[in-house]
Amino acid sequence: MNMFAKICKGIAIPLFKVLFPYQVVNKNCLPETGKFIVCSNHISMKDPIFIGMTQNRLPNFMAKEELFRNKFVAAVIRKLGAFPVYRGSGDAKAMETAFNILKQGEVLGIFPEGTRSKDGNLLRPKPGIAIFAYQENAPILPVAIVAHNGKVRLFHKTAIVYGEPILPEELGITTGSGPELRNASRLIMSRIAALREIGLKMIEQGKPVSQNS
Repeated sequence: MNMFAKICKGIAIPLFKVLFPYQVVNKNCLPETGKFIVCSNHISMKDPIFIGMTQNRLPNFMAKEELFRNKFVAAVIRKLGAFPVYRGSGDAKAMETAFNILKQGEVLGIFPEGTRSKDGNLLRPKPGIAIFAYQENAPILPVAIVAHNGKVRLFHKTAIVYGEPILPEELGITTGSGPELRNASRLIMSRIAALREIGLKMIEQGKPVSQNS
């Protein structure tokens, strides 16, 4: 994590604890070294911040191209590791960047749904998401971000629940065919769905469930 990211994290943690109080299950569970893919559901623009605050390694997030149109915003999020993707166009440059991140032993951050959920319910995953894990033999860290009614609001609790890593061989991909990639993407989302249920209980009960914050 570069110095700029460390400074941002140091500012964000106390600020979010007051404005957007959050609870974490399996905080800082990413290994200190080695390639990894963090796969999360997507309910808010704050999702990358929640993940960045609760892990000791900062994922390099694939982010929609629109965020990079403002030069100041683009400069900030690039320093935090984000890179643009043109959605719906099979962005070859973004794919190459993602593969290079993993080749360099770093952490790639992806939202498998490809867009934010308006009500917090899980959306259908993009079928090509699993290709990164398959081609680079990279384990996946599933995470669910959960808020009341699917909306991250001021002074309302958010739960961030990390699960056990999904190893590449668990995805059942042998040839990289379309059906295999779709099944693997569904598997990833099923793990996120199970973590989301834990997060919903945390929100509903108003207290942590097996929390490590």
